[in-house]
Amino acid sequence: MKRTTSPTLALLTLAIVGSSCALAQDDPKATEQWEPVPKVVTPGNPGSAPPSDAVVLFNGRDISQWEASKDHSAAHWKVHDGVLTVDKTSGNIQTKQKFKSYQLHLEWQVPKDITGEGQGRGNSGVFLASTGPGDEGYEVQIMDSFKNPTYVNGQAGSVYKQAAPLVNAMRPPGEWQTYDIIWTAPTFAADGSVKSAAYVTLFHNGVLVQNHTELAGETFYIGKPKYNAYTEAPIKLQAHGDHSQPISFRNIWVRPLD
Repeated sequence: MKRTTSPTLALLTLAIVGSSCALAQDDPKATEQWEPVPKVVTPGNPGSAPPSDAVVLFNGRDISQWEASKDHSAAHWKVHDGVLTVDKTSGNIQTKQKFKSYQLHLEWQVPKDITGEGQGRGNSGVFLASTGPGDEGYEVQIMDSFKNPTYVNGQAGSVYKQAAPLVNAMRPPGEWQTYDIIWTAPTFAADGSVKSAAYVTLFHNGVLVQNHTELAGETFYIGKPKYNAYTEAPIKLQAHGDHSQPISFRNIWVRPLD
C-alpha cells in the first residue's frame, strides 16, 4: 500500500530540521575539531635576531609602534624587563603600520605558574591581518598547549578553527616560544570577490606546523570562515578574556614582502 506524508507532518519535520541547523550555527562547539591529536615533538634551542631589513615592532623598551585596536588610542600593555605583558583590561593592541604579505617573527612566554585548562590557559593570539576593533581578522592561535588538551584546531600553532598544527612543538610554561610566520595576504577584485586566497606558513620553535596552509576566510569563534575585502591591515595581538595569568612577548619584527 502506498504511504503518503501529511502536509502537517512534513512542515513539522522541516521546522525541527531548521531549528537544529539554527542551534548548530549558534554553538561554538559546532566548529571544534578534537581528532586526530597532533603528536608531540621537542623543539631545538631558541635564538633569533632581527635581520637588517626588518621593521622592529617591539625592541624591549617601548610600544610606540602599537595602538589600542578598539579606538586607536595609545597602547597600555606593560613593558618591563625587556618584555611586553598583556593587559587584559585594556584589550587588543595592533600595529600602527599596515601590511600586506610579510615575514613575521615573535617570541612569547606562558607564565611558569600558569593556571587553568583548555582554552582558559595562557590564551592569546596573533592576527595576521586585523580587520576590526575586536577579534576580527585572521588568527594564529597562541596558548599553553603543553600537556593541556583542547580542540586541536584551537591549540597553539593552529589557524584558529580552520587548521590544526602538523605537530605540537610547545615548550613547557616559563620557557620562551618562537613563531616564524610567512603570511600571504588575500587579494580581492573591485567587486569584493576573492582573486586569491590567503596562505600561512608557520614554524613553531623552529618546527614546521603550518605548510602553506590555505585559509577559507577570516577566523571566527562561532560560525564558518568567510572573506571580507581589504587592501592592507595591521598586525594584532589579542588580550584574551580567560582568567589565567597574562602571557608576555619579546623580539617582534616583520619584513614586508610586497
